Amino acid sequence: MSDLWVGLALVLVIEGALYALFPDAMKRMMLAAQGIPSAVIRRGGLVAAVIGVFLVWVIRGF
Repeated sequence: MSDLWVGLALVLVIEGALYALFPDAMKRMMLAAQGIPSAVIRRGGLVAAVIGVFLVWVIRGF
């Protein structure tokens, strides 16, 4: 369970760093995302989740 918390903390570190280092680019990205259909965003999120689960499985398997 502690690995889950570490993973979530790392997500916050990475996202926080992106917003701190590139605030204007993050604003542009959010505006661009509004024009993308929800189905495409949902599909991309699902693909990212599956890749993430696969990577955890591979890393934990070794």
